[in-house]
Amino acid sequence: MPTKAPPAPARDVLEVDWPFFGELCRALALRISGAYDPEIVLGIAKAGVIPGAVVASILQRDFASMAVTRFGESSRPTLVTAPPPLIRGRRVLVVDETCDSGDTLKLALSAVRKVGPADVRTAVSFKTGPYAPDFHALATDSFIILPWDREIIVDGEFVMRPEYAAKLRELAPRQMD
Repeated sequence: MPTKAPPAPARDVLEVDWPFFGELCRALALRISGAYDPEIVLGIAKAGVIPGAVVASILQRDFASMAVTRFGESSRPTLVTAPPPLIRGRRVLVVDETCDSGDTLKLALSAVRKVGPADVRTAVSFKTGPYAPDFHALATDSFIILPWDREIIVDGEFVMRPEYAAKLRELAPRQMD
């Protein structure tokens, strides 16, 4: 059983830059390598593909993806693209970016198990709630802003994602207390 990292001190907002993201992937890969030897890393699209591909590269393992999405903020996750058949009979590491309730990972695990892997484990960059994946890089209660998700293009210009800007405005008075 992997050693669980203590929760990080609660910060209202955790803005992750690319160097910090790289260090999280390195820490996650190191934890995994000490306890599990996957043959293939399976990233959950969209956000889990990024750490999944990096971890697969560090571990020198094959990489594949599957897609799970939510149609609306409060909706249940939906399987969009099933896991590939090449995971059958192999040790699989399923990677996502964050895990709170575990709904996405549970759905992904169910789909993966139907394909018939030899073994399956889970890993996330951020553990943000009660569900416990097998491996995580950082536990936090913070609102997380990821480097690839921070800005979007509106009318040909990069702007901060509106929901992130609203969250930062909402939290600004508390941060000054």
